Amino acid sequence: MSPVLAGVLQMLALIAALALAYRPLGDFMAGVYSSDKHLRVEKWIYKAIGANPSTEMRWPAYLRGVLAFSAASVLFLYVMQRIQGSLPGSLGFSAIDPDQAFNTAASFVSNTNWQSYYGEQAMGHVVQTGGLAVQNFVSAAVGLAVAVALVRGFARSRTGELGNFWADLVRGTVRILIPIAVIGAIVLVACGAIQNFSGIHGVGQFMGGSQQWNGGAVASQEAIKELGTNGGGYFNANSAHPFENPNGISNLFEIFLILVIPFALTRTFGKMVGSVKQGYAILATMVTIWIGFTALMMWTEFHHGGPAFDIAGGAMEGKETRFGVGGSSIFAVATTLTSTGAVNSFHSSFTGFGGGITMLGMQLGEIAPGGVGSGLYGMLIMAIIAVFIAGLMVGRTPEYLGKKIGTREIKFAACYILITPALALCFTAAAMALPTPMTSMTNSGAHGFSEILYAYTSGANNNGSAFAGLNADTQWFNTTIGLAMLLGRFLPMVFVLALAGSLAEQKPIPATAGTLGTHKPLFTGLLVGTIIIVTGLTYFPALALGPLAEGLGS
Repeated sequence: MSPVLAGVLQMLALIAALALAYRPLGDFMAGVYSSDKHLRVEKWIYKAIGANPSTEMRWPAYLRGVLAFSAASVLFLYVMQRIQGSLPGSLGFSAIDPDQAFNTAASFVSNTNWQSYYGEQAMGHVVQTGGLAVQNFVSAAVGLAVAVALVRGFARSRTGELGNFWADLVRGTVRILIPIAVIGAIVLVACGAIQNFSGIHGVGQFMGGSQQWNGGAVASQEAIKELGTNGGGYFNANSAHPFENPNGISNLFEIFLILVIPFALTRTFGKMVGSVKQGYAILATMVTIWIGFTALMMWTEFHHGGPAFDIAGGAMEGKETRFGVGGSSIFAVATTLTSTGAVNSFHSSFTGFGGGITMLGMQLGEIAPGGVGSGLYGMLIMAIIAVFIAGLMVGRTPEYLGKKIGTREIKFAACYILITPALALCFTAAAMALPTPMTSMTNSGAHGFSEILYAYTSGANNNGSAFAGLNADTQWFNTTIGLAMLLGRFLPMVFVLALAGSLAEQKPIPATAGTLGTHKPLFTGLLVGTIIIVTGLTYFPALALGPLAEGLGS
């Protein structure tokens, strides 16, 4: 079987699996967030944290819950890292340095999971499982909660109430993420991923020196790492490590975990607003971009540039022979079009245009299908921008799902789409202008610029993947990327929830003959065009200095 055919068959199998899961999972999640009943274990949690799940919240109260919970999580994870040497199961590792502890705490709480350390050489079992893995669950649940709050803003009228943050947080964790993650972990163990609490042990001589490995609860953390679009690896090689991703079957399953909730959320959205066709329109937009990016990536990486590429079946530098070009390309696109950031190959070793595709996937806002929760609310923001543009074309007040998109709503949407580009580009400019950050670059020229642009793009968009080649474990990068992750996660949530509150206060507008049909293919095309144009105008100059210059020059 040719490598190209193998890659195409993997893509088709993945699409089939996602299609089978789409409707039941989407309906289930809609039922979870629409139910007024509470499980017994959920009641215990509410009692422990002192929350009343039946109390409805307006958007400022909902936002305070998000920020308070996240701030407490950052503090808890920071302290846990700083006292690691005194914790049981530390494997002899000492406390994490303050700047790196801040960076890691900000990273995992913001659902970014950027890592400037070697996981197997820095974190013990307690920090990995009791700190990092816990945040993999709850940070994803926070994203789900904010997305559901925005959906309620569209679905409700003449009220500013968006639900209860604590109930949404607990339900997302207990009813959705934990059950699926348990099943996912069992599948990964069956595929060969490790799951234990063993210590460090030697495995004999290798290249003139001894080789040591430590075990860990890898399969369980790998499952939620992908399912919650987190991305932080137990080992430094991430999903390229055979303990995390043993073979081609586990590789395809991990990609499935990355995509299944973000895609299924479009069904949840359609059910909650009372029109599954609206969900299908958003789904069609996501699928169009995802398939387009995957096809372009596979073409770029399979493109033969000489006898060496012919023999290898494509650009194999930085890729695992277990997965090949096809499996690596599909994974790279899935992880950068979502906020996952896990890698099974090294994006710095991709072709110039291939590296640019991974970067552009993040710069779109990670909305095709995007992160757990964040992908849906990011796409709905772009839908609002699209109907606003359509309204300008025909001279009509824009509407979406029966709600007027006025000055206030457009201001919130505009602020949302400006935040992450401003963070990524300003921090990149500062790093390139100052002498100290540039010493961390392994490469010079366009590729070196791409290393820094990718790092801040990844941090500000809460992706977490790295271009490799950049020494990010410095006080400058730990601090600035940490700030980019926190601001890039929580500032957009402010505007999302403010928009949700504004929409929920409106009374519904009946559709007329002049109302734009946002459930039709025409709107899907308009939305895809809006996303590409807005991103192109924002990032094209920076991309021209990095991956485009490298690709055209190679």
